[in-house]
Amino acid sequence: MAAMRFTMMLAMLLAAAVPWLARAQDQGFTNRATELKERAAADSATLASLPENTPVKVLARGGGWTRVEANGKPGWVRVFHLRFPSTVESSTSGGGLAGLGSALGFGQSRNKQATLATTGIRGLSTEDVKNASPDPEQLRRMQSFRADRPSAERFAREAKLAESRIAAPSESGKGDSR
Repeated sequence: MAAMRFTMMLAMLLAAAVPWLARAQDQGFTNRATELKERAAADSATLASLPENTPVKVLARGGGWTRVEANGKPGWVRVFHLRFPSTVESSTSGGGLAGLGSALGFGQSRNKQATLATTGIRGLSTEDVKNASPDPEQLRRMQSFRADRPSAERFAREAKLAESRIAAPSESGKGDSR
């Protein structure tokens, strides 16, 4: 019974999300100074340096990189160096089915500006981890991208981010069936 309820809720959420995804904007901005790369690789040639808040047009997305056009030049930027403005629609007539209708693009609504950042990056399989071999040079390069605590706190303050705690999933691997 709980699985059926979960499936129905998931279906409703997906139905509500499809129109939103179709309207997803292809305009973004750099959230820090970054480099426009020729290919989606850290060791690729740098085509241009992009200062923070540079407007970019999204051309394609792929893993940890996004193909963009910035200042008339196409290239690749790390996905974590971008932010995407989004429009949030809220119903003026209340909740229930009216809220769902508004989410689907029907009914009266008013727009509020919000910033939304989502990223999906493929994880490692058990086989990937078993077959991994350390590369000290790549580890050093990866560590060079980390932010120090004061920079991270400044970024969070400027972005008006708030701390949020999320409960760990249960050990049985089953989600909450409420």
